[in-house]
Amino acid sequence: MFNDRAEIHVVAGRGGDGALSFRREKYVPKGGPDGGDGGRGGDVIVVADPALRDLSSLRRIRKVEAKRGGSGRGSKKHGADGETVEILVPVGTQILDPDGGLVADLATPDGRVVAARGGQGGRGNARFATPTRQAPRFAETGLPGDEAELVLRLKLVVDAALAGLPNAGKSSLLRRISNAKPKVADYPFTTIEPVLGTVESPDATRQLTVADVPGLIEGAAEGAGLGHEFLAHLERARLLVHVLDASEEDLEGRFATIDRELAAYGAGLDERPQLVVLNKVDLLDRPPVLALENERVVGVVSTSCATGEGIEQLKRALFELCPVESPEAPEPVLPEFLEYRPKARRGPRFRILRTDRGYRIVGTPPPADELEEALRKIGIKRGTAVEIGDEELEWG
Repeated sequence: MFNDRAEIHVVAGRGGDGALSFRREKYVPKGGPDGGDGGRGGDVIVVADPALRDLSSLRRIRKVEAKRGGSGRGSKKHGADGETVEILVPVGTQILDPDGGLVADLATPDGRVVAARGGQGGRGNARFATPTRQAPRFAETGLPGDEAELVLRLKLVVDAALAGLPNAGKSSLLRRISNAKPKVADYPFTTIEPVLGTVESPDATRQLTVADVPGLIEGAAEGAGLGHEFLAHLERARLLVHVLDASEEDLEGRFATIDRELAAYGAGLDERPQLVVLNKVDLLDRPPVLALENERVVGVVSTSCATGEGIEQLKRALFELCPVESPEAPEPVLPEFLEYRPKARRGPRFRILRTDRGYRIVGTPPPADELEEALRKIGIKRGTAVEIGDEELEWG
């Protein structure tokens, strides 16, 4: 089943705790603090993989969590950074926040975005040594990583997309010109999800990607029929292939029906060049006539999937109208590597320090439930002492 939407909860790794350690060597009395820093928590990164066609690999994944950083050790040894987790998505995937705001558009192969940044590691007690405080008996715990709810939406990146009324023969056409094997039947809405096919050039030096999108009906832009949720897959197509059933009457009127829906949907579809295909000509006694005055129509081809008439002409037209993109094409507006911060992180109101007896809360103490959650996340154990200001509590 084709999946073009997914929702994932991402959690970056917590930073590792700083070490509370003192140098202990023979003949070195009072060696001083030597606790190392904790490592950074792992990031969660979304990567555009050109080998993927849809988001079905994420269908059963609800949460992705990166590893926490390693704790610091004695001799000022730094903890290892947490392992980064990559979420692979197809090219053309958009990342949205829960309110529908666009976070990133992964429209190029291997594009990536940091969806959740790992927490900073805590400083070891060696960092807190001063001339007046030569034996600090505390170290920082690591900060939590970012958390975010991501909505993933795929908009196919293709060279050409087949559009038209239901039962116009789009699926049969795709089977004829490409390696795709969509379901074909003599009734409307046989295609209920987009199908991709690869078209080989006659000299086998090029390939085009062509998409068959479920048939559109009048009112599709407002939600009617099956085509509404798939109109987005036409947005990135370089060429629209408008398929008409030539055996039906009023070709101009049915062309105008789909054209109005493309204009109503927006996203530039009303400006996209169109190749009109008059399909099923084997059912006619004489060649069809289409009287159109539309500057966006860049060609008209008559075809028959039953006899093969016009199929090679259609292939040639596709390669002529989808030329090789110039290597001097401008760079994408979006950089290859993006960083998404789910929310602006202000300086923490409080920090948790590890002491030789337990933990110390510095800064503005948070509400009891927030502090309890923070202590649970760092793995506090029963009976551990917690200092808050001048008060010392025992964790129970």
